[in-house]
Amino acid sequence: MKRKFTAILCFLLLFFGLFSSAQNKYEREYRIRKIQFPKKALGYIEEKLTNARRIRFYKETDSLKISYEAKFKKDRLWYSIEFNQEGDLEDIEILIGAVDIPDEAFNSLKTYLSQYFKKYRIRKIQQQYPFTEGEPPEVTIKNAFQNLMLPSINYELIVTGKKEKNFEQFEVLFDAEGNFKSIRKSLPPNYDHVLY
Repeated sequence: MKRKFTAILCFLLLFFGLFSSAQNKYEREYRIRKIQFPKKALGYIEEKLTNARRIRFYKETDSLKISYEAKFKKDRLWYSIEFNQEGDLEDIEILIGAVDIPDEAFNSLKTYLSQYFKKYRIRKIQQQYPFTEGEPPEVTIKNAFQNLMLPSINYELIVTGKKEKNFEQFEVLFDAEGNFKSIRKSLPPNYDHVLY
């Protein structure tokens, strides 16, 4: 009887351990050179980079996939364009402030955050233009660079929140109306390059 109980307990611990880590985001960004960036991806954004400043290219390793990201500043806005390994567009994000979100949507997402966390602080807000199948990537790129308020956009928030005892960092995704879509625990930035 004791062995059966121990076996069941071990199984449950493994099951819940795997389940709880499935929502974690183990993401690390590494800066790369322009020649290491996928050529297909560069073809999509080359003309947009002509008047851009502070252009940086990154390779991002996630717990599930590898992607590439171009970050730059253009027309006083910070852009981040993400591509998969093959160079296909995944999404475009623009760094925004709370005032850039419509009041009704912002109140809705604040209500969700206050119910989910005991305390929270919004660290970063990005307006996300996801690439949708059946639509040419050029349309998504055009919409993002015109900064259009479309019903298909998402808001991605980086939030430091306290659920139980400690504060942790989360990536929370909401739709254009402020309805909750997903949440993932994220690791703090990689500081391996810092020597002590």
